[in-house]
Amino acid sequence: MSRVSDFVEEVDQTLAANQNEENQKQMEAYMKNHFSFYGIKSPERKQILAPILKEYRNITEEERLEASLELFQKPARECQYAALALLEKGKKKTPEHAIDVYKELLMTKSWWDTVDMIASHLCGAYFQKYPDKLHPYTEEWRHHDDMWVRRSSVLHQLKYKGDTDEKLLFETITVLKDEKEFFIEKAIGWALREYSKTNPTAVIEFLERTDCRPLSRREGLKWLKNKHPELLQLT
Repeated sequence: MSRVSDFVEEVDQTLAANQNEENQKQMEAYMKNHFSFYGIKSPERKQILAPILKEYRNITEEERLEASLELFQKPARECQYAALALLEKGKKKTPEHAIDVYKELLMTKSWWDTVDMIASHLCGAYFQKYPDKLHPYTEEWRHHDDMWVRRSSVLHQLKYKGDTDEKLLFETITVLKDEKEFFIEKAIGWALREYSKTNPTAVIEFLERTDCRPLSRREGLKWLKNKHPELLQLT
């Protein structure tokens, strides 16, 4: 077996050995029964995986990407979480072509729990490392056939704060704002809410001139309504 296969099997077998049937049913129900679980909650899972990630800390970036793809093919959802933990460890060293793997993972066993981590953490870090890629990929992904890839295009800059490319963010939201898809509407609201913490005036003015769907608008103004209602009263 290759080192990648060794790693993937060790992760899966270790998680399987810690299966919790009581948690399993609760976790599967919470995720609408889209995925099977071993029933290992996040704190315990991180503790279980820590020594394995440490053991394989010297894997190459190519092996890291390959292992993540293999873990995404495993039935248990905890294996996908392990893949994301592995990728998170290497995000500062990620190679330029990693974005193709991230995109594939966005479209594999897609649901908000993995997609949002990939979009805001992995893609977000990638575009900070390769800033010339942010515009072309965001512009391409916001027109993609896959809804989860489109959602990702809104969330790439979620953690950028003052480094946010405001024009690109608002352009992307404008492209997607009329979609009657909960996960798109929610992503737009989330992105606006986070950016309102950095530039509240820009978000307020954008929503004044842009006809966003009610959920997006409500979510986008939630932080301001709770923390700075006086800014909304001025508009």
